Amino acid sequence: MAHEADERRPPLDQTRQITIDALMEHFANDVMDVDEFERRIDVAHAATSTDELKELLRDLPGGDLSLVVRDGPTTAPAHSPQYTVSASANRKDSDYVVALMGGSNRRGRWTPARKNYAVAIMGGTELDFREAVLAPGVTEVQVYSMWGGVDIIVPPGINVESHGIALLGGFDHVGDRSVPVDEHAPTIRVTGLALMAGVDISVRLPGETARDASRRRRQERREQRKRLRGG
Repeated sequence: MAHEADERRPPLDQTRQITIDALMEHFANDVMDVDEFERRIDVAHAATSTDELKELLRDLPGGDLSLVVRDGPTTAPAHSPQYTVSASANRKDSDYVVALMGGSNRRGRWTPARKNYAVAIMGGTELDFREAVLAPGVTEVQVYSMWGGVDIIVPPGINVESHGIALLGGFDHVGDRSVPVDEHAPTIRVTGLALMAGVDISVRLPGETARDASRRRRQERREQRKRLRGG
């Protein structure tokens, strides 16, 4: 019922909610102070056009709603792409996520660089792209892991290319067929080396845990078998 209500919601209200969610994320990350946050929230509630809403995010990191394609609830099977693309995303040429005998991660609303280096030595690194603001084209991730682990989580519908090498370890990529991959969607290209370490690339819905994703895929397979038997 909630999903049907979301589908009936006018496009302006959908964009308003996305804008408010983005403002809350930026406020949580100390991008703006409380007065500016409250001012923008008031403007968002009073906005009568999507252009007014876009203007509220334009000067913030990854702040362009012109190509938002994320859609759908996080508790139901994914039948549409659930990621955010921005042609004007202000992204760096390169960025590093390094874990040395510790942990490091990128998650929530963030803008990946064109080339991202994930290094884990006796530690763990996580790159979660489910709420990231992606640029069109290819986003590269180069992984170097020794006696550690790197987890890369992508949303359904994204193109993923994996060309890693594992020595006494694993370089695993588990796809998800529940959502067809759009040939025009951004591509995340993962390369690198896992030496006595593990690299795991998985597809999950926003907010979904690994266990939830496994349970959802099992349920979808059961439903598919039922449909085939019925046919």
